[in-house]
Amino acid sequence: MKVVGAGETRGEDHGAGKVRFAAVDVARGAALLAMIVYHFAWDLWFLGFTAVDIPFDPFWRNFARAIASSFLILVGVSLVLADESGLAARAFLVRLAKIAGAAALITAATYVAFPQSFIFFGILHMIAVGSVLALPFLRLPPALTALAAAAVLAAPFLVSDPAFDTRWLAWIGFYETPPDTNDFEPVFPWFAAVLAGVALGRILLDTPLRARVAALRARGRIARGLVWMGRWSLVIYLAHQPILLGALYPVAMVLEPRAGQVTTQCRASCEASGNGADFCARYCDCAIAELEAQGLMSIAAGGAGTEAEQARFAAVVNACVARTLRESPAPE
Repeated sequence: MKVVGAGETRGEDHGAGKVRFAAVDVARGAALLAMIVYHFAWDLWFLGFTAVDIPFDPFWRNFARAIASSFLILVGVSLVLADESGLAARAFLVRLAKIAGAAALITAATYVAFPQSFIFFGILHMIAVGSVLALPFLRLPPALTALAAAAVLAAPFLVSDPAFDTRWLAWIGFYETPPDTNDFEPVFPWFAAVLAGVALGRILLDTPLRARVAALRARGRIARGLVWMGRWSLVIYLAHQPILLGALYPVAMVLEPRAGQVTTQCRASCEASGNGADFCARYCDCAIAELEAQGLMSIAAGGAGTEAEQARFAAVVNACVARTLRESPAPE
C-alpha cells in the first residue's frame, strides 16, 4: 500500500494515479462466477436436461436480476474510482469501445442462434450506455445521486406507452409489452443500479470507509482467483457461454434430453386449451416426471416410438390428467 498525506491510505496504484481496490475486483469476480452458474443452469434448461423453467422460475429470475444489478453497481463504483485523479478521455473511450464492440458481437451471435429472441439490449449494452450517462454524476454529492437513482427506478412504473414496444425504442424502458429477448436491461430502471454504484463509490472515497476497504487484501486461492476473474471480466463474459454450450451440446445430442423444452411446450399447449395456469403446471409436472422415469421423453419431444411405447405414453398422460383433476380445488 502507498501512504498518502497524513494517514490517508490509498488502494493499489495502477498508473497515472489510478486507484484499484482488491475488494472491488473480488466483488466483480464473485458476480461473474454467479453469472456463470446462472448461464450453466439456463443451458441445462435450453438443452432439455432439467424440467425447471430457468427463465421463468421465480428463484432463478431473481437470481439473474441480482447478478445484473451487482454488475451495474460495480460499473458505477469503478467509474468513480477511475475519476478520482481525473478521468482520462482516451482510456475511457477505449474501454467504452471494447464494451460496445462486445455488445455488438453478442447481438450478432444471438441473432444467428436465436433470431426470434436475440439480445439487442443486454447487460453489456446497458454497461456501455450507463457508463456515458453516469459521467455528470461522478462528483455530485451521493445523496443527490441516490435521489436520481430512485427517480430512474420509479419512472417505468409511472410512464409507459405502446409506442415504446418496438425493439428500436424498448431499450429506453417505457414499453407496455416487454420484447421477446434472452437478456434485457433497459435504461429505465437499470440505470438506477449504475447511479447507486456511483453514490456508493463517492461514499467509499469521501468517508473513513476508504481506509478500511483499501486495507482489505485478497488472501487465499479463492480470493485471488476472484480478483483474477474480476480483472478479466469482459474476456470471461464473452468466452464462458461458447465453452459451456460447446461442452453440453454434444452430450445433449447423444442423450437427447428434452425435459425443459417439453415442459414449456406442455404448459403452453395446456393453457391454450383453456385450462388454468395452476392446473397446467401440476399436470405437466406430473407427466414429465413420469415420462422421464419410464424413458418416454423421446416421444414427448416428438419421436415416433413403438406401439407399446405409444400405449404407455397415453396411459401416463391419462393418469396425470385424472390425478390433477382429483387434486384440483373444488370451485366455490
